[in-house]
Amino acid sequence: MAICKQSENLPNNSDLQKLVITQAKKTIERKWLSDVSTTPLQQSVADLGVAYKNFFDSLKGKRKGKKVGTPKFKKKMGRQSARFTLNSFSIKADEVYLAKIGNINPIWSRQLPSAPSSVTVIKDCANRYFLSFVVEIEPIHVDAKHISIGIDLGLKTFAVMSNGGKALSPNYSTLDRKIRKLHKKLARQPKDSKRRNRTRIKIAKLHNQIADTRKDFLHKLSTKIVNDNQVIVLEDLNVSGMVNNRKLARVISLQGWREFRTLCQAKSEKLNRDFRVISRWEPTSQICSCCGYRWGKIDLSVRSVLCLNCNTEHDRDENAAKNINKVGIGHCHDSKRTRIDRKTTTVAS
Repeated sequence: MAICKQSENLPNNSDLQKLVITQAKKTIERKWLSDVSTTPLQQSVADLGVAYKNFFDSLKGKRKGKKVGTPKFKKKMGRQSARFTLNSFSIKADEVYLAKIGNINPIWSRQLPSAPSSVTVIKDCANRYFLSFVVEIEPIHVDAKHISIGIDLGLKTFAVMSNGGKALSPNYSTLDRKIRKLHKKLARQPKDSKRRNRTRIKIAKLHNQIADTRKDFLHKLSTKIVNDNQVIVLEDLNVSGMVNNRKLARVISLQGWREFRTLCQAKSEKLNRDFRVISRWEPTSQICSCCGYRWGKIDLSVRSVLCLNCNTEHDRDENAAKNINKVGIGHCHDSKRTRIDRKTTTVAS
């Protein structure tokens, strides 16, 4: 009974949040917390509670996926954010009112489809500010032009589609060289100096240019693919293992394969499409997409393959995309595959 009474007297989460914030405001180091709205402070404490819950659930094996690390404090020079809920912000015409900040006039990228439930103020490493609204939208129905499509992701050619289409990756090399040059300059400058801070902001701006270029490319490509096809099939790539290759790690990291997959999946749910991912162990580049003949592993330098069974010459990536599409929609190529004793005929393009 004593345990039951003690648990009944324990404060709930909201009371704990208020208690933590109130105690923090009384200290000299955190006296500045009284100058800002309490809503972002409460949201930060709530996010900390969720982070610790995920961390302990991961340790106990209750959480699926990769292991979650210990929550860490945000860096002062890194990305910052503050979330305001309904009681602490309002929108009038083109102005947004934020508690203890006042009215601001943002540059609107689009009209809000419905009344927002919260807004997050984001400051990135290059000292740019953004407003991110949470809104509810109605499901959109768009008729698909094609039944299905398989997509093979690469480096120079970002995506090769089973219908013969190709999407070239943007060229990040010029900006990447500038970043590497500035990093060398940053390493020679003393810490906490004004020149080092200016160099840091220059590096952050260049990173933002690369990220914005990549996001624009991925959004346009994923929107077109999801709008035109009912079934979208991708291959599950082991990106974390591929970046261990020292020669290709930097180029692979710039592509954004995982981000493209996330965008396709989210937009497929929005437009009621069927998004599928096949196993990374499927031999999509070792099989003829026409007759199912298996020629085995071939070197990455070989870009064109001549099938010994049907005499069809295939582009390596287009052939893989067609096989990805077949496996994704349930056509098993094992039933018609002709096996040989590692005899292959290849034609390098």
